[in-house]
Amino acid sequence: MRKYIPENVKLIPMEAERKFQGELFDVYQWPQEMFDGSTATFEMLRREDTVVIIAVLTAEEQKRLGKVAEGEDAEDKVVITYQTQPHQDWFYDYPGGRHDNPDETELEAAKRELREETGLSFANWKLVEVHQPLTKIDWLVYTFVATDLVGQVAQQLDAGEKIEVLEATLDELREYAKKPNAKYLMPGFMRGVKNLNELRELPALYEY
Repeated sequence: MRKYIPENVKLIPMEAERKFQGELFDVYQWPQEMFDGSTATFEMLRREDTVVIIAVLTAEEQKRLGKVAEGEDAEDKVVITYQTQPHQDWFYDYPGGRHDNPDETELEAAKRELREETGLSFANWKLVEVHQPLTKIDWLVYTFVATDLVGQVAQQLDAGEKIEVLEATLDELREYAKKPNAKYLMPGFMRGVKNLNELRELPALYEY
């Protein structure tokens, strides 16, 4: 259940017919009128949307989690993962996953994925970016910033997941992003961020 859809994305039209249903991708086709009045068959793929979570932990919150000893100085950090899945090598990425429950909003999916992969929950959530990786695929990636730690429970990983939870300062995050096995640790909007307080203050695209 998408609550927010940017204006510039290309989605499958309502009149399209599903021609193939796969495990990851569905294929849709529809008749499209051309400029000369003729009709051609157009085609697009559809897959479940993705949610990505950039969770920020303050020094005090890290102490609550036992990540920093009392009296030890600490910087604010971002939560990242080091993970592998069947048929994939280990890679660095943010927590996240598929928005695969039609009864959930993208925000609800993001909260669930973060809790399952890291055990962490946060009070404040802000949608900061939505992009469509490929215009021929009806697939949106929703990126949230999560702040104000509520607590942590045990991970609830899927059978096909092995995930280690890491924390990184902004400088460390930039170094992780240079690794050949890093995925999307430095999206475009992050490149101009000078500190994690600026990340917290990014404007929200939509109020849930």
